Amino acid sequence: MPGDAVGRPTPITAATVTQRPSGMPIHKYGPYEAVDIPDRTWPDNRITVAPRWLSTDLRDGNQALIDPMSPARKREMFDLLVRMGYKEIEVGFPSSGQTDFDFVRSIIEEGAIPEDVTISVLTQAREELIERTVESLRGAHRATVHLYNATAPTFRRVVFRGTREQVKQIAVDGTRLVVEYADKILGDDTVFGYQYSPEIFTDTELDFALEVCEGVMDVWQPEEGREIILNLPATVERSTPSTHADRFEWMSRQLSRREHICLSVHPHNDRGTAVAAAELAIMAGADRIEGCLFGQGERTGNVDLVTLGMNLFSQGVDPQIDFSQIDEIRRTAEYCNQMEIHPRHPYAGDLVYTAFSGSHQDAIKKGFEALEASAAEQGKTVDEVEWAVPYLPIDPKDVGRSYEAVIRVNSQSGKGGIAYVLKNDHNLDLPRRMQIEFSRTIQAKTDAEGGEVTPGQIWATFQDEYLPTDDNRWGRISLRSAQTSTTTEGTDALTVEAVVDGAETVLNGTGNGPLAAFFDALAAIDVDVRLLDYSEHTLSEGAASQAAAYIECAIDGQVLWGVGIDANIVRASLKAVVSAVNRARR
Repeated sequence: MPGDAVGRPTPITAATVTQRPSGMPIHKYGPYEAVDIPDRTWPDNRITVAPRWLSTDLRDGNQALIDPMSPARKREMFDLLVRMGYKEIEVGFPSSGQTDFDFVRSIIEEGAIPEDVTISVLTQAREELIERTVESLRGAHRATVHLYNATAPTFRRVVFRGTREQVKQIAVDGTRLVVEYADKILGDDTVFGYQYSPEIFTDTELDFALEVCEGVMDVWQPEEGREIILNLPATVERSTPSTHADRFEWMSRQLSRREHICLSVHPHNDRGTAVAAAELAIMAGADRIEGCLFGQGERTGNVDLVTLGMNLFSQGVDPQIDFSQIDEIRRTAEYCNQMEIHPRHPYAGDLVYTAFSGSHQDAIKKGFEALEASAAEQGKTVDEVEWAVPYLPIDPKDVGRSYEAVIRVNSQSGKGGIAYVLKNDHNLDLPRRMQIEFSRTIQAKTDAEGGEVTPGQIWATFQDEYLPTDDNRWGRISLRSAQTSTTTEGTDALTVEAVVDGAETVLNGTGNGPLAAFFDALAAIDVDVRLLDYSEHTLSEGAASQAAAYIECAIDGQVLWGVGIDANIVRASLKAVVSAVNRARR
């Protein structure tokens, strides 16, 4: 071994670590353009209040889906965004096709839009498209038309083959047409707004982006009570977040009539830094952020509104958006987008509050103990003192997660072994959080009895915990039969024959689906159930196969899983609810 004069090993230094050329074609790519702004102020700023938010899940997010949302899934997403507190929602591109046009009409005509919510619709700068777009907004309380055209030099040269003046004229003429058709079509009852985007702002020369925006404002004439939204999109993320911030500070300084402008940032995530770019743009003068829940969008996605909002929350700034039931938000987004959220996704992933490392578990356990001791010393509850627990940037309880998954985690092999036995021997594929819940039961058994737990003992314990048998019946409810039908309003009606507290009982309920109808029926016997998560799968192939349903519920303050197995998937899901309800009263 090489060493020094006294025989010690040679130390590692920069001189002993040699990076070699990659061989990749770096000659094809050039550096991003820097901004000459030596007296920049944004590095010294902090975000102390929430920006304005616009969700574009129903437009930018939807157009990036392999399977675009159906009207039902669109409505589910819209209702979720309203419940969470978004006041500006881009609901579609109504001139692109009948589906988007009809959806905009449906939420207006059905009164689905609260009066304090502004819907936004996108259009290109062509007269027939602008007319169709404004027509979609008839009867809306509050609405914004969002017009865009490409201003970047590559588009001017390759796509449109136009001069700067010609491209600017497209934006100016489009703005004039929006004003004319809004005056012609929309009545005084509509509070009307206008938004303009110089498309691919990140590639557009700053002086030209400024020139086009000024030309647009000359037509719109922003003044007191007549705001204009200037949205500067990073349609493709090209530079570091710091350079993105420089571009925003430069524009914010140079724009005339700045006090009447809402300066909006619309980052994409091509470089993986969209969240940082959005935060730094707000520090540099932007007023509003456009993005999607969980970063849905083209290529690597739009900026993630959940991460942005929760970042504020974790620093003691109210995001003015309600993320307190993050699993419900995630489940709805997965249903609407037909795409799963990664288990390591910030704040919402299945694993983000779970420690597998023994040293992490020990630090978290001690952190909880110290927090409780500090609160007791101050005569306060834990919720009243500043959060400080190692490895947990926020209190999981604040987003609807339980502590058990954090402080009672077994080793990975422990959960994995139990899950493997159930899947290999019984074809049951337990959701991860249910694996954690059931592993605690097995852990309690091993703590009490010691020794090895065999596959047969695991199955017997699972049945006793979730699946009462003829030889071991427990719980206040036993399902006999269930029939579903559709009401005249299009909702599901459910009739359930069951034994409740030893008496034959008929339960009736209605709702948007069999589970919602069953929850409504259970309310009649004073059982309050709220769905948190649901999954299902078949146990084998063939017409005679059975299905397994797993449901996570909040029941009278407890969070519990239930399991149902039946040849009929609806009955399996109802049995899963009964399993969870019975466990709550066991």
